[in-house]
Amino acid sequence: MVWEGLPALPFVVEKKVIVLEYQPRASSARALSLFAARAQRALGLRGEVNIRITTDRELQILNQRFLGKNKPTDVLSFPSSMPKIAGDIAISGEIASANAADLGHSSDTELKVLILHGLLHLAGYDHENDNGDMQAREVELRKQLGLPCGLIERTPGKGQRSRKTGSRPASGKQQGGRT
Repeated sequence: MVWEGLPALPFVVEKKVIVLEYQPRASSARALSLFAARAQRALGLRGEVNIRITTDRELQILNQRFLGKNKPTDVLSFPSSMPKIAGDIAISGEIASANAADLGHSSDTELKVLILHGLLHLAGYDHENDNGDMQAREVELRKQLGLPCGLIERTPGKGQRSRKTGSRPASGKQQGGRT
């Protein structure tokens, strides 16, 4: 069977799980899962990735629990130390929708930007202290994957986020280090 409109992709070896707890308009778990697989291959990140798209409230709870920040954020990454599991990504669908409206692109596009950002963190990148390595890699992958401006480029200053953004790995201890 040929799926019209989809590029020919090699078999996806890693399992991708996208849970749409909060579903922005026109977002499809299948389309986001295909994108995540493509981005993961482009990044060279191996292992299972689970992505949960949920509410501001859930991201606020996770942000408080793991980073001690009592506010919602756009994306959190939870790297795994287990073999064959890259980790988990949690995304606020509400923040993605608001940012998409502010930036003039679709919620689906914004979710892809956040998925890519989260995957970079799972791969060990940390824009808080890597002297621009993550930003350079994100720019390269965004161009390759056809995405607009990334999260790091939206940042007014190092370690500072505009309005509702503030992504980073949820635990520096769990993150395999690329510093």
